[in-house]
Amino acid sequence: MKPPPPSAGGGRSHLLAFAVLSASYFAHIGFFNPYLPLWLKDLGLPIFTISLLTSVQSVTRVFAPYAWGALSDHTGQRVKLLRFSAAVALASSFGLWWVGGPWWLGLVLLVMFTHTSSMMSLTEAAMAHLVAGDWGRYGRIRLWGSAGFLVTVFAAGEWFERFGMKHFPMWAAGTLALVLIATLRLPDVREPVAAHDAVKEPVGPVLRIPAVRWFFAALFFHITAHFAVYGFLSLYLDALGYGKGTIGLLWALSVVAEIVWFFLQGRLIGLTTMPRWMLICGVAAVARLGITAEMGHWILALVVAQLLHALSFAAHHTTCIAVVSRRFPGRLRGRGQALFTVIGYGVGGVLGVLAGGAIAQAVGYRVMFDVATAMAVIGCFCAWRAVRCERADATAAAA
Repeated sequence: MKPPPPSAGGGRSHLLAFAVLSASYFAHIGFFNPYLPLWLKDLGLPIFTISLLTSVQSVTRVFAPYAWGALSDHTGQRVKLLRFSAAVALASSFGLWWVGGPWWLGLVLLVMFTHTSSMMSLTEAAMAHLVAGDWGRYGRIRLWGSAGFLVTVFAAGEWFERFGMKHFPMWAAGTLALVLIATLRLPDVREPVAAHDAVKEPVGPVLRIPAVRWFFAALFFHITAHFAVYGFLSLYLDALGYGKGTIGLLWALSVVAEIVWFFLQGRLIGLTTMPRWMLICGVAAVARLGITAEMGHWILALVVAQLLHALSFAAHHTTCIAVVSRRFPGRLRGRGQALFTVIGYGVGGVLGVLAGGAIAQAVGYRVMFDVATAMAVIGCFCAWRAVRCERADATAAAA
């Protein structure tokens, strides 16, 4: 009799494999996202064209999570899909060596981001299932990713400061090769496939819950505001006269704060409810973006702003994954994860980068960060409404 396939979750070797994948994936992101705008600027492209090209990543997050999630649910071959995505992303990165103009770069980035975006959603869904609500364990896996990001954002900054941006394509290929190797080390597990004749649970009733609607509204404005940082912080600091090494160090500081949070979150996350954490993270985002906008010439102020990344990103990310896992259990989990990615990093990312690029080109980066601060304030209001709705639901349930 043929033995059953190994379980998908829980084992120490599985946790380690996903930790290594997280480290390699975010090592790629740690170099690629901060320095892509600077490389495009080095090619002589205008700011709005740069914003269009950097928005390609967010565009892929509008459709890729649903497509890859549906395929993984249908086949159960999540690991094989991760390996395929890593291989195609690596192959497409070689297109960066030939600078054929904005249209060519857009096509290369479209293919690459379509596959790296799939890796993010597939891995996050697998990790959320693996930790089964133990957010301390989730943090310990995720901090490997933060460490990978830290290494490359600092090392690449020093490299580009010394040798210029011409080696950007080499870094892209090298880091994606590490990602591919990491996927090959994952346990070759096929997850259970949902029965085709099973009753499909509708997602509509969940989306009609007021607390869920306010949660997604808060998510949208929070992430949209943060794309001022993701898409334009490096260009903003470069315009203020900071060197690439200093820019890399400031990015690295934010990741150090992220690592500290993920290490401690098992002790901290239970101090209050997840909706209240959303509000706390929203306040931190307002402070971070406002300080960046108005005190960008002061290096100490920028240090404080980057350290707020612990709350405005790390705590916010875990909170969102926890809320989605609670509100979209069982067969709704895949669609809930996809909605989180599409609404936040997809639609919010596209609007954040395109609007940010247009505002920066018209009136400058400082005003763009001011607008982002205002959007973060709206996100805080939505998070506050989510807290009120959760409280009302709890009162009604207790009555």
